[in-house]
Amino acid sequence: MKFRKTKPDITIEEFFKLNFDSNNLWEYKADETDLLAELVDIFRPKKPERAGTIDLAGLLQLLGENENYRNGLSLYLKGILKHKKFSRILTDAGILGEAVFFSEVRKRMFAKLIPDQPQKDTLEYVLNQVFYLKTDPVWIRRIPFGQLEEFYHLIKFRSLYVSGESQSPLAELLYAMEVLIHRITGRALESEVIQMVPEYESLESPFIAIQKEFSIVTEKMLRENKNYVAPDDDGFRQLLVLHRQCADYVRIAFRNSEKYGISIRVNQSLLRIRQQLERLGILLPLLAIEDERETTKDTITLGLSLIAYNCKKNNVRKLISESTQLLSYEITQHTADTGEHYITRDRRDYLKMFWAASGGGIIVGILCIIKVFLSKMEASAFGHAFFYSLNYSFGFIAIYVLGFTLATKQPAMTASALVRALESGRKNNAVADGKEKHSEFAEFFARVFRSQFIAFVGNVLVAFPVALGGIWLIDYAFHYNLALTKWYHLMTDLSPVHSLALLHAAIAGVFLFLSGIIAGSVANRDKHRHVYYRIQEHPLLKKTFGRVRTQKLAKLYEKRWAGIISNFWFGVFMGSTASIGIFLGLDIDIRHITFASGNLALALYGANWNVSNELLFWGIFGIGIIGLINFMVSFSLSLGLAFRSRNIPLSELGPISKSIWRHFKKKPGSFFFPAFGK
Repeated sequence: MKFRKTKPDITIEEFFKLNFDSNNLWEYKADETDLLAELVDIFRPKKPERAGTIDLAGLLQLLGENENYRNGLSLYLKGILKHKKFSRILTDAGILGEAVFFSEVRKRMFAKLIPDQPQKDTLEYVLNQVFYLKTDPVWIRRIPFGQLEEFYHLIKFRSLYVSGESQSPLAELLYAMEVLIHRITGRALESEVIQMVPEYESLESPFIAIQKEFSIVTEKMLRENKNYVAPDDDGFRQLLVLHRQCADYVRIAFRNSEKYGISIRVNQSLLRIRQQLERLGILLPLLAIEDERETTKDTITLGLSLIAYNCKKNNVRKLISESTQLLSYEITQHTADTGEHYITRDRRDYLKMFWAASGGGIIVGILCIIKVFLSKMEASAFGHAFFYSLNYSFGFIAIYVLGFTLATKQPAMTASALVRALESGRKNNAVADGKEKHSEFAEFFARVFRSQFIAFVGNVLVAFPVALGGIWLIDYAFHYNLALTKWYHLMTDLSPVHSLALLHAAIAGVFLFLSGIIAGSVANRDKHRHVYYRIQEHPLLKKTFGRVRTQKLAKLYEKRWAGIISNFWFGVFMGSTASIGIFLGLDIDIRHITFASGNLALALYGANWNVSNELLFWGIFGIGIIGLINFMVSFSLSLGLAFRSRNIPLSELGPISKSIWRHFKKKPGSFFFPAFGK
């Protein structure tokens, strides 16, 4: 690819005088694209996104008045475009390849740096050399269509439908459509795709039907020696009907992912089919012509589409967005279901949340003591990471299995529940007034916030005395102050002015978000693989434990396994971060509000309560700010993912925030305590 410098000082008249005057310089460049690229550069705006209408009036007037320029440009363009293959652009450009997701991302990113250069007998080569910027389709679409038609007639281009012979544009178009249909059918008949749509098991596959119907239509065109069909042709109308049925098939498959789960492989297969169907849906109408004047319009439209497809073929952002949207939906759907359990409704639920959080605080207080013991162990950085990770993982799993609550685990779950509630409100046609809809959401947000608040209170208030009581008992029984040499380090780690506590709290927030992602992805994977059903019907398990107990085991697995795996990896993240920081030479660690409370108790006892007021203030203040950062980072990331998974625009945050603020001013207490009597 050649990146050329635009010449802002050259006019269209000077360009033609230089290249198409009596010396006929264009004849020496008939096989090169440089001349066409220079002509395009004259009209290409510096900022295409901000450009208005792109006017070709000067070019059209010059060509209309000067026959030499007109004929020269016509011969030059026809020479460049003659017999150029373009079917590959229609079948491949911008459509997911056979590679798995990460390989496809790498391939596209590499192509952005070092673009693929096709053979010179292809239209793709010409477009790569001339329209080499991703913004080119933007300004080309702003050229008035009437001016494009006038240019088409001045240059005396031939219609797409003039000839159906080999190497003709129509032959390329039909070949591309046939390839797309065969690829769609082959992919749609894979067993993993078929199992996503059991509704079609007893019905004829629309993919096989459209493949047969396309063959019938093209054979009829060949038999009758016609290069197009009438819009009311039965075969053509049937093609459109079958295309809609194929699109419905894919839509149902995506919808069923909520029931059956979905893997990355199946997700990519369905996305590829959908993209190919969308491409086919654009090409199919080109088969039908009602009036001869439509031939010009369709030919120009196809040319514009080829330019757009070629420019956007390496779009990485769109690939990631489309590929992750459904998976993120499935993940957040699971976290939303889990998050419902963390949202209190009345005073009884509020108190239950406090006691559950208190139980979590007890375990965290014990974990704080164990970690100080482990820190005194003579071991390598890997050894410390391994044992710290086990300590955290077993502790978090114990909290989860015993039904206790770790407050910072809630934001990742409740964010998805919030967005699901918002989505439900947006779809509720009974609520006509947007303000009222957001008002209901604000009340729901208040419930979520007070649930978070009481969970924080339960964790922090209990972790402190448990850690303090534990270190006192050890000192009383063994006459050994566990934190005597560690207290200053424990105290300064809490201070946002004496350490990087804010950064470390943010890192913990990221890990909290990732643990929610892991829980959702494990649940989605197991659902797609029918793991629960496999356990339930496992012959050896039924023979060993009996049918009833095996069924209970399957239900227990379904209910708990995703959470256990999530908590295990959260513990690994928390326990290994500091050691990874040592290995990389970076000052990275984690700070978690509940552990911060326990560590404050250990530090005070280790110092024999002899701590300066300044250090004590920053330690207590640090606990609050660490909790705030934990919450903000985890909640923000989870909220962003949930918004994206449900295609809710971020602009919705504005009116939502205003509605929450209005509700807070009206009922500030509802954000911290349930209403009296409820």
